[in-house]
Amino acid sequence: MTWEDALKKQEKAPRKLFIDVYTEWCSWCKKMEASTFNQDQVAKYINEHYYPIRFDAEYKNPIEFKNTTYSYVKTFKGGYHELAAYILQGKLSYPSIVFLDEELNLIQSIPGFQNNEDFEMIINFFGGDHHKTTPWRKFTRSYVPCDKMGHPAGSSGKN
Repeated sequence: MTWEDALKKQEKAPRKLFIDVYTEWCSWCKKMEASTFNQDQVAKYINEHYYPIRFDAEYKNPIEFKNTTYSYVKTFKGGYHELAAYILQGKLSYPSIVFLDEELNLIQSIPGFQNNEDFEMIINFFGGDHHKTTPWRKFTRSYVPCDKMGHPAGSSGKN
């Protein structure tokens, strides 16, 4: 989804946002897109629990977000979008994944390539609101991977 599409949907039916922050020149971004994001259970879980946004950190057009207009900033090495800098808290690293809550507040940004197993745990940790009650280390020790339908293995499909 684009930012505009996700924000329109968010107004009608609030949901967390999942943002894949990438650049066209980033080889690890392409690898994550082709491997991690391409898993059926991952795609299904993201689409059920988040409004997913694929956001080019070098996007040239302005974006309105939370009553502020963010624009592209040209630098001597190229440039970046101010919204990417905002949601990544100034740490422009690609790929990065960002989670916003239903009120569009930052939950967490996570830099770097994520393999399938780690990524699945991460999206479940935030998508299931486990981050509100369970420390990450404890969550990872008790995590049960999802089945092909995107539900924790052995469950009825209800999170």
